[in-house]
Amino acid sequence: MTSLIQKVQILLSSNMHGLVDRALEANSVKVMDEYIRQVERNLEALEDSAATVGGTVRTLKRKYEEFASAAEKLDRDIDTLILKGKDDLAAAAQAELNTKQELAQEYYEQWQSQEGQYKKMLDMRLKLESRLTNIKQEREKLRALMELMEAKKMATKTIISMDKIAMVDDAEIRSIGEQIRSRIDREDARLEIATRNVSEEIESAVGLSEVDLQLEERKRRLLGKEE
Repeated sequence: MTSLIQKVQILLSSNMHGLVDRALEANSVKVMDEYIRQVERNLEALEDSAATVGGTVRTLKRKYEEFASAAEKLDRDIDTLILKGKDDLAAAAQAELNTKQELAQEYYEQWQSQEGQYKKMLDMRLKLESRLTNIKQEREKLRALMELMEAKKMATKTIISMDKIAMVDDAEIRSIGEQIRSRIDREDARLEIATRNVSEEIESAVGLSEVDLQLEERKRRLLGKEE
């Protein structure tokens, strides 16, 4: 029991800021996870022990009340025996009363002592639960902070990479651009040539047809006059 109380006291006295600092230095929440596991283990042990002590407190209180009640009855019985002149029975009852009063006192003292210990354990349990809640909240904040820091590092790397791209020789960039534009110009020229050839063929074909029609028309006129 003493060992458990000491462990709990050490956990309660642990420096939260120190835990956070060590976690930041290691860039990991593992140090906080280990502390959380220790708190949870000792909290469970403390609850079991508190339940045992709480049961003992109830037992001691019941025993004290039983002996105190029996002592009160004996005290009244002794008065009755004395009034009836039964001194021998009164003396025996008095001896028994003394024993019951002593036992009642012992149970009372043990009850009070254990009840004080029980209240102390309940108080420590509440404090340990509060500490557990706080450290878990701090862990989540720290984890979020580390994720943010990692994201900033990645962003910084990206920016550096972009800076390196920006540092490429301007002449090289212009050369690449010219090559692309040249290829586009060549394709446009090919398309223009192909389009011109088709247009010329169409015009030529249409032109020949017109001449043929004109000749046919002349032939009909001339041949008609001769007839």
